[in-house]
Amino acid sequence: MSALWIDHQPVPLDAGRKLERETHKLEKRLCRLMGQAIAGYNMIEQGDRVMVCMSGGKDSYAMLDILQKMQQRAPVDFELIAVNLDQKQPGFPEHVLPEYLARTGVPFHIENQDTYSIVKDKIPAGKTMCSLCSRLRRAILYRVADELGATKIALGHHRDDILQTFFLNMFFGGKLKAMPPKLVSDDGKHIVIRPLAFVPEKELVRWAEHRQFPIIPCTLCGSQENLQRKQVGAMLREWDKKHPGRVENMFAALQNVVPSHLADGTRYDFKGLTATGVASDDGDKAFDPEDFPAATGLPSLQVIRIQD
Repeated sequence: MSALWIDHQPVPLDAGRKLERETHKLEKRLCRLMGQAIAGYNMIEQGDRVMVCMSGGKDSYAMLDILQKMQQRAPVDFELIAVNLDQKQPGFPEHVLPEYLARTGVPFHIENQDTYSIVKDKIPAGKTMCSLCSRLRRAILYRVADELGATKIALGHHRDDILQTFFLNMFFGGKLKAMPPKLVSDDGKHIVIRPLAFVPEKELVRWAEHRQFPIIPCTLCGSQENLQRKQVGAMLREWDKKHPGRVENMFAALQNVVPSHLADGTRYDFKGLTATGVASDDGDKAFDPEDFPAATGLPSLQVIRIQD
């Protein structure tokens, strides 16, 4: 029987052609979604030197991979430099990323800093390590960006990360707040971008499998199974599986905010409202019921438990 060879494996011809078509469609979709985010938020401009933060996870591998494809077709010229912070976690395979990056042809820098020992020393056993780890990592990466002359810092957060952050802030922080696709760093000196902001995680999983990225697990946060973020992520995946379109609508809502119909007096002047006598299409239909679909299959929030 005739066969195609895909990812170094023989595949029957018909199945191979179908897989090849699906992979090509996936690549086009990833490039389109990244292109929309970059253009929509003016993430990358002429002459930018983009520092691509590489963790060794599927998301950062995919971000660099797709950015390289975008670099070839973008209407502006920009540079990429990949940066990995080796945090000296026990058993970390320090050869994997340099070898991979050397094969891509992208200039890269490995920053060696033992933040692992600091986090393990400061955080009691069983407690969440992400906050301190993130602060240490952020400060180091800002310094490295200065040293490398980077004009943008690219992080590999995707659409699901953004939605998870939104729900975590709402459930536990009392804020309507997520991860913005683009922001000024907390030191005020850097522009941070998230080129994967429109990309669903499940598409990145498929791309990582196709590209066979050498994934490096995190032995700090990756081993903490009861993190609230993981539980919220499970909730979103359940919604996406049982109710297609719901997650897309939620993400669209983050881009379609109506401050006059929330309750934050610092964002909208409720105290100063007066009747103008002018009709408004966005006005409150005070006595009309909301026209939403029937509430079927709304999941229980029992999965969201506050951990000690």
